[in-house]
Amino acid sequence: MAGMSDPGRREAVLTALRVGSGIVFFAAWQLTAMSHVFSDFLLPSVPVVFERLWHDLISGDLLYGIVLTLIRTFIGFVLAAVGGVMLGVSIARIPLVRWFFDPLVSVGLPMPKIAFLPIFMLWFGVFDTSKVLMVAFSSIFPVIVEAWAGTQNIDKYMTWSAMSLGVNRHRFLWEIALPAALPQVFTGLQVALPIALIVDIVCEMQMGGEGMGGSIMTDMRFADSPGVFAYIIAIAIVGMILVKAMEIVRRRLLVWHQETQTA
Repeated sequence: MAGMSDPGRREAVLTALRVGSGIVFFAAWQLTAMSHVFSDFLLPSVPVVFERLWHDLISGDLLYGIVLTLIRTFIGFVLAAVGGVMLGVSIARIPLVRWFFDPLVSVGLPMPKIAFLPIFMLWFGVFDTSKVLMVAFSSIFPVIVEAWAGTQNIDKYMTWSAMSLGVNRHRFLWEIALPAALPQVFTGLQVALPIALIVDIVCEMQMGGEGMGGSIMTDMRFADSPGVFAYIIAIAIVGMILVKAMEIVRRRLLVWHQETQTA
């Protein structure tokens, strides 16, 4: 019984620590606001910000902005996920593809992709198409790298066994290599999803239009400080939910894997 209760006790302690860190953060924020080190415009109090957050949620403005941002984020993320997995697996298994894309990925991975934003604006305009493509372009690289690494690191005995049984390259690629690489593929997807959200919000802030990023810029232009802080809190909450959702999906889809069984 003691062994059974240890994981539950540890999870309860971790949950308390997570909640405690949030309480400490908002308490420090409120105490700083009450001390008037900064003016109310520069740092509105926590109740004022949450009152504004609740008002925008009830009015539907906040929910509308979240939905628009998430639609663009998810479309760009799906494009990056599909393209990144296909390209990463192909780079790992097909020498000609690797020779061509290796230099491009090596240069593109560390480069700040947001620097290409003016080019995307010139090519595709300032509407949804350029934002979605910018999200896909920015978030595809970690997917490519992890799919590449996961496929390349497949156990050699598995490869030899498949080849000895007469499995052709196409079947080996998608029926053996990709499932074996799935844990690392999910690592790439977990990195790519927050990047997709961040890039979409930056695009909304720079290009204008509706969404959470656009709402922040609108509130800033009208000197609406509580509105700016309210949307920052909303972005943080949405980001946290997306990260946790990806963790849950990973555990569900990798239930057969060693990492899930030992968790």
